[in-house]
Amino acid sequence: MNIELEQEKDGRWIAEIKQLPGVMVYGQNREDAISKVEALALRVIADRVEHGDPIPEIRTLFVIPA
Repeated sequence: MNIELEQEKDGRWIAEIKQLPGVMVYGQNREDAISKVEALALRVIADRVEHGDPIPEIRTLFVIPA
């Protein structure tokens, strides 16, 4: 799952995983945003598995841009 990162004008970072709609977080810095979006993605996947909902095909768990 690809993590997309963007820095806001106020310095905060946004991290999003588009394969999981709604998985988007803000972080104080790049590393904080990555950590938070990975944790949220795992929670969403676990919830979907628990409820029998489909999950996206996962070839590589997280791909972080350089």
